[in-house]
Amino acid sequence: MKKQSFIYGALVLLIASIFNRAVGFAYQIIVIRLIKPEGVGLFNMVYPVYVMVMVLSTMGIPLAISKLVAEEIASNNTRGAYRIFYICLILLILSGTLFTLGLFFAAPLLVKYYFPNPKVYYSFLALIPGIFIVSLCSAFRGFFQGLQQMTPTAVTQVIEQLVRVTAGLTIAYFLLPRGVEYAAIGISLGVVCGEITGFLTMLFIYLRSRPLAPGFSGSFETLGTSLQRIFSLGIPVTLTRFVSTALMSIDAVLIPHRLQAGGLTLQQATALYGQFVGIAQTLLLTPGVITAALATALIPAVSDALAQNNIKLVQSRTSEAIRLTNIAAFPCIVLFLFIPEELCRLLFGYQEAGQSLAIMALGGLFLYFSQTTTGILQGMGEAIRPFKNLVIASSFKIAGIYFLTANADLGIKGTSMAIVLYCVIMAGLNYIDLKKLTGFRMYFVVSVIKPFFSAVLMGITVWFVNNNMFAINNSPALSTLTSIFLGISVYVLSLIIMGGVPPQDIARVKKFFQKALSR
Repeated sequence: MKKQSFIYGALVLLIASIFNRAVGFAYQIIVIRLIKPEGVGLFNMVYPVYVMVMVLSTMGIPLAISKLVAEEIASNNTRGAYRIFYICLILLILSGTLFTLGLFFAAPLLVKYYFPNPKVYYSFLALIPGIFIVSLCSAFRGFFQGLQQMTPTAVTQVIEQLVRVTAGLTIAYFLLPRGVEYAAIGISLGVVCGEITGFLTMLFIYLRSRPLAPGFSGSFETLGTSLQRIFSLGIPVTLTRFVSTALMSIDAVLIPHRLQAGGLTLQQATALYGQFVGIAQTLLLTPGVITAALATALIPAVSDALAQNNIKLVQSRTSEAIRLTNIAAFPCIVLFLFIPEELCRLLFGYQEAGQSLAIMALGGLFLYFSQTTTGILQGMGEAIRPFKNLVIASSFKIAGIYFLTANADLGIKGTSMAIVLYCVIMAGLNYIDLKKLTGFRMYFVVSVIKPFFSAVLMGITVWFVNNNMFAINNSPALSTLTSIFLGISVYVLSLIIMGGVPPQDIARVKKFFQKALSR
């Protein structure tokens, strides 16, 4: 398999991510309507703990595989790349087994002393087998990403999502008559079914398409040296992701507790938390389809550029990634600011979630910027920097959630304000680090000004069309859909007219589809 370019790899992941996001959106809409916000709240109380343990189980090793394999391939040492992969695979098998068993035996204690609602027990147990499966699959994904082959990751993500959605909804539907806590078990089992299918697909791709390893006449580094290289990359990444997921887990416990402190019952707090994470945050994270694809493709791309000691290439790829992030982010932010309640009502049937979405939209651009720049810093081997920034920003977020959410006048809106503060601080600290390391500077005209003015025109269009269409046809759904379509059309056209989409971008997209169709 030949190495893919950074842009091609990012586009492969982007298309898969767009498809997955679309399927996930439809899934989330059906789940909200099927098991109600309370059921979604139950699942989202346990899922962050599952992710946190999964992070500990993988120990940042997949990213280390990606980076170290890219370095070995850049040195024409395919056998060295395989050696790194096999060492990491053994480590992941051991850690996956250990953490799966540990979480199983710790489950009763977590339900008794940690989770705010005891109904989560069985949905939490149902998730546990996924720890071992994800640990194995992550090794193969890291290997192919190190080869700058993003297609296997994209294919398995699509299959995994389809199985997750189909199995999750089917099982939840049949268990729903027994209560929402049982329906939440179906959602958990859907996750595990998807991960098993994704792993089997990845294994099949590896057995059929792995590159041949020619003979190597030199000597390999010692096992101790290899382990040192792996863990020097993996531990900082683990710390970053562990803290991030631990904070998600803290949020999942703290927010319902503070809502109860503000005067809500346990059932009301669980349902309101379900609306917040299942609707408002789901919509806010929509542009993450862009940033996730860029961040994944950036890690080996930046590592490759650094291995060549080409700092200008690092700067070029960084600027390109941030520009693409902003172009995708601005139209989403406009919709979240101008028609948040309409979006939540149209998609999920709960327009009250729009209040939180509108507030969090103020921090959206900073959130997407920080996600992309975190991928860049990790690709540079500076994973400790976003970890430090995460700790600082999150300390402000937790304090904000604690004090603002319990305020009876603010409630969940106070939580949204705390998240905006987190996004701004995280983005600012990442930018400072990136500037120090690479001399990076933002090209404001292309990356910010042109998308911003296009977004302003889009906002005017959305506001005008939504208000006037409703007055004409008195149909909220038709008004919302028309305003979205015309608003995005205005954004794209104005961006092209102002030169916000360079000709080389269009040429790259055409070339990408030509390659895809020729395969």
